[in-house]
Amino acid sequence: MSRFLRPRFSAWLLVLPLFLFSAATFVVPIVMMLARSVQDPELSRAFPQTAAALALWDGRDLPPASSIDTFIAELRDARGTEGLSFAANRLNSEISGFRSMLLRTARSLPRDRQDDPVAALARIDARWGERSTWAAMRRASGPFTDGFLLAALDRQRNDDGAVVRVAEERAVFVTVLLRTLWISTLVTVFCLLLGYPVAYLLASMPGRIANPLLVLVLIPFWTSVLVRTTAWVVLLQRDGMVNGLLQRLGLIEQPLTLIYNRTGVLIAMVHVLLPLMVLPLYSVMKGIGRAPMLAAMSLGARPFEAFLRVYLPQSVAGIGAGCLLVFISALGYYVTPELAGGGGDQMISYFIAFYTNRTTNWGLAGALSLILLVVTGLLYVAYARLSRGPRAPA
Repeated sequence: MSRFLRPRFSAWLLVLPLFLFSAATFVVPIVMMLARSVQDPELSRAFPQTAAALALWDGRDLPPASSIDTFIAELRDARGTEGLSFAANRLNSEISGFRSMLLRTARSLPRDRQDDPVAALARIDARWGERSTWAAMRRASGPFTDGFLLAALDRQRNDDGAVVRVAEERAVFVTVLLRTLWISTLVTVFCLLLGYPVAYLLASMPGRIANPLLVLVLIPFWTSVLVRTTAWVVLLQRDGMVNGLLQRLGLIEQPLTLIYNRTGVLIAMVHVLLPLMVLPLYSVMKGIGRAPMLAAMSLGARPFEAFLRVYLPQSVAGIGAGCLLVFISALGYYVTPELAGGGGDQMISYFIAFYTNRTTNWGLAGALSLILLVVTGLLYVAYARLSRGPRAPA
């Protein structure tokens, strides 16, 4: 090996354990979760021949009697198996009540083969005689699907295969995504308004004063998010310290509703994420120093004019980095909106956790995660483009 390549190879060997650890514990689980947004194996595993037969069905009227016979035979063999339960859960996401209908049908199937399989199933549940039931099974026959991604955008395929909007009472995810973006934007704006003066003050002070104050900024950052959020829940209650202080000062007569609503979410999230805004601003402002401001004022500019025309443009890099950190961190918040917000304040991460842990609908959880990842990636690309600035003319 060349003596020029040996140091680089040694460096890669030193980084390799960290790379493998990150891949095993971070990258691979994320990729597997995102892959669930397009995978749909449950029904095809439990009823492989039925899935193949429904793929050949033209979608008109009911499937052929031979396909329904195949389904009955496979359903009889799948009774009591784990695969049947998984398939029932998957079909229940297509039509509410499908799980109970499928399991009841499996228990009530006659032992002997019937001359009219549709009538045999319809005697157990009349919905087996409807085309929409079999169309839902065809949509879930996998092994891949766009149904979860469409559902995450409040869309679905109808019985004819066309993409349509879901019913109004089920159209929630686009609203939740817009709410998530709006809350993240508000948190970013408030963090910038509060963090910029703090960072400017710290950067303007001597190190012997600024360093202890910077530690005070970092102390909340070292505290658990759960602890900080719970503390705000206690402080913002109707009989909490904040309402009590406002009443003692005569500013209000009745306690304000500051918790379990959007106000409580914003207060708690701004407090949690404020250090992520202060630190990038402080690092950039520390490099600017006071010399540009003093030079501008010596040339006749007023302090505010010197700040707007000289200091603020030089701190844009810190503003961009701080806003990006805060906004992307706010997009994925779950604990704070869950504890401090109401039903109308939950963000998209709440629904990802709900479908992952409670309903085990990993396909929909993966689709929501993929949408959140795409939004985050687009924001990062936009920031990278803006941070480059205009290209110099050739």
